[in-house]
Amino acid sequence: MSSARTAEAAVEVVDLVKRYGPTVAVNGLTFHAARGAVTAVLGPNGAGKTTTIETCEGFRRPDSGTVRVLGRDPGSDGRELTARVGVMLQAGGIYPGARCAEMLRLMASLAANPLDPADLLDKLGLAPVATTTFRRLSGGQQQRLALAMAIVGRPELVFLDEPTAGLDPQARRATWDLIADLRRDGVTVVLTTHYMEEAERLADAVVIVDAGQVVASGSPYELTSGGAERQLRFRAPSGLDLDRLLSALPVGSIGKESPSGHYVLEGEISPAFLASVTAWCASHGVLADDLKVEQRTLEDVFLELTGRGLRT
Repeated sequence: MSSARTAEAAVEVVDLVKRYGPTVAVNGLTFHAARGAVTAVLGPNGAGKTTTIETCEGFRRPDSGTVRVLGRDPGSDGRELTARVGVMLQAGGIYPGARCAEMLRLMASLAANPLDPADLLDKLGLAPVATTTFRRLSGGQQQRLALAMAIVGRPELVFLDEPTAGLDPQARRATWDLIADLRRDGVTVVLTTHYMEEAERLADAVVIVDAGQVVASGSPYELTSGGAERQLRFRAPSGLDLDRLLSALPVGSIGKESPSGHYVLEGEISPAFLASVTAWCASHGVLADDLKVEQRTLEDVFLELTGRGLRT
């Protein structure tokens, strides 16, 4: 691994292999998560992403390969990483009989410079249930408390496992805002999610895992724009002379009107292409309305790479 990348990475995984008996859960997986960025790890169930993240958290030991978290081995240096890393688990780690605010204050008391627990409860909509025991919270409230406990100590790095699973739209948006705040504060976030919109909205980098290996990685823009011809869509009066319009565009461009008054142009969409279309419309007295460029979504890319839905 290069020394430059190691210096920039909060998490560095190289050639990770993890087996459970005859089953190879992770098979030579390599990725890194940059400091101060949000990295989303996506993959179908059974792809190896959870095992990978749990190894980074120090809960599992690799059979081979190297894992470094903030420059440390999470397996042997877990004590040193405890104060610097926050972990949000899907289940466990919270006393069922403990009250919501009590658990958060307990976690805050272990940190040198914690966030204000009362303020965090308010941001996540948990203030009304501050004195409610964990076992009596709804699933969504338990999820939000687990998130609050992961970040109340102001960690340098936080692992979030499905942070918005089971949340209503308002709570999901509040969680998104909180993750955006973490990034603005320079906190590194590594999250797993089943929501493609969440990854596209929050992540600086996306790592797609399948069959224990990384099958693609990059920014959401890089993954959705790479190698794909895009479409330019707009509305205008019906019956435009598409042949004349296409003659003003790069060779190989195609177009159609479907339905009436709705136009689709396909080709290598670039700023020059867009300028040519708008210039042609202006010269012919055509007002192009609702003009937009469309391309593959992250879900399209995921399905092309894995051949299956995220929840299989």
